[in-house]
Amino acid sequence: MATPPAPANLMDALVSLCKRRGFIFPSSDIYGGLNGFFDYGPLGVELKNNIKAAWWRDFVQRRNDMVGLDSSIIHHSTTWKASGHIDNFTDPLVDCKVSKQRYRADQLFWAAVVVDGKTVGYVSALEGEATEAELQEKAETFKRKKAIQGKLEPVTPKDFTQAAADQIPLIPSPATGEPGSLTPPRSFNMMFQTYVGALRDDSAVAYLRPETAQGIFINFKNVLDTGRVKVPFGIAQIGKAFRNEINPRNFLFRSREFEQMEIEYFIAPDADWQKCHRDWIAAGFAWLESIGIPRALLSEYTHPKEKLSHYSKGTVDIMFKFPFGVQELCGFAARGDFDLTQHQQFSGKSMEYFDEAAKRKYVPHVIEPSLGVDRILLAALCAGYAEDEAPDEKGKLEKRVVLRLSPRLAPVKVAVLPLVKNKPELVAVAEQLHAKLQRKYVVFYDQSGAIGRRYRRQDEIGTPWCVTIDFDTLANGTFTLRERDSMKQERIDEKTLFALLDEKLD
Repeated sequence: MATPPAPANLMDALVSLCKRRGFIFPSSDIYGGLNGFFDYGPLGVELKNNIKAAWWRDFVQRRNDMVGLDSSIIHHSTTWKASGHIDNFTDPLVDCKVSKQRYRADQLFWAAVVVDGKTVGYVSALEGEATEAELQEKAETFKRKKAIQGKLEPVTPKDFTQAAADQIPLIPSPATGEPGSLTPPRSFNMMFQTYVGALRDDSAVAYLRPETAQGIFINFKNVLDTGRVKVPFGIAQIGKAFRNEINPRNFLFRSREFEQMEIEYFIAPDADWQKCHRDWIAAGFAWLESIGIPRALLSEYTHPKEKLSHYSKGTVDIMFKFPFGVQELCGFAARGDFDLTQHQQFSGKSMEYFDEAAKRKYVPHVIEPSLGVDRILLAALCAGYAEDEAPDEKGKLEKRVVLRLSPRLAPVKVAVLPLVKNKPELVAVAEQLHAKLQRKYVVFYDQSGAIGRRYRRQDEIGTPWCVTIDFDTLANGTFTLRERDSMKQERIDEKTLFALLDEKLD
């Protein structure tokens, strides 16, 4: 069976599919949208909930050293002073004075155009999978348009934070292609500010949380005193976070409202933190593969010491090969005792743990696995989207769009399809089976259109199995089970179907 080529732009295909089939909509769409915000439709909310449920099941409910938490979105403002967010949670902002566009300076790249050892101009480009190649092409175009003779040297890309003061006026804006309009980088705090109470003064200032981690740290003693936990142990949380990103982009990848799944795993100060760190990284890889994200699309990036966050002793990211480049999917940071010590200092409340076995007190150190729900969802869609060919009702091959999602993540687990809708006896059996399945799973019932078309609709939303009720069902109680990826069909009975679903969806 011939396979059509992959779409030229996978992201365009995914965005179209998500809106067309009710996965994801632009927020406030009827008013023109709001950049960096998205709404999850009927299928999208099921997919998102399944990701969270799978993570919670695997990392909280199936472990003996983990408890859960759900902290508020707004904390006391001193929380963010203690954590360093008020002083350090910034991105370098650059404005184009002509186009009014704004950029993150560390995502705006430039290079000198050097001919025969002499700098003759500059080129710029926004960060992307082929930034260096794009800059080289722009340098060649610059040399050709200026009719400059000589040998063009390979470009050396740098981000805009590395531009000297006398170079900034000479670097062209990505928006206009002309130099002279870019401002020097300046710090921009990404926290959303609000007010609590009726007053609008400094005493009422609060922030929407930019991460879920601090809610865990400020509740450390509450959990310790009530949870019957012993170090080493972890506190897990799933919740919304908000960052006023300068340049939201790449669909769900970088947005202003998103959801995090985070663990703070507390260990003794003299514990082997490097081993614990590696164990959590390995667990991260294994879990991503378990939900259908192929290992071949994953890689590992270790942050160099000079680029570590102020709290980190070591950070490793699991990277995913998105259509727009290899980017961070989830992170694993060794935070030391920075957070608990800071909150102890600012609050005046002890964050020490008494180790009964060792008869000593200490402030625990922390390993933090952090995953973005929305990024995991986007990675699952990118990994699962495929186009192939399948026979239509007359046996002619036609294009098939299919989402090869893990059954654990699939929004709909099984579709029940009576072969025809004008036979009451078939419809009755189908409705009975649908009602039984609905008690345990998300099930879709569809009796409209040719059976092949109904299969295609389910393939496109990632439904792993379709059950077709036909005339043999009336005779012997079996029905046709069709598997999404292989399109293989087999006859099974109701007992076998429930056993299969229980095994595959656990």
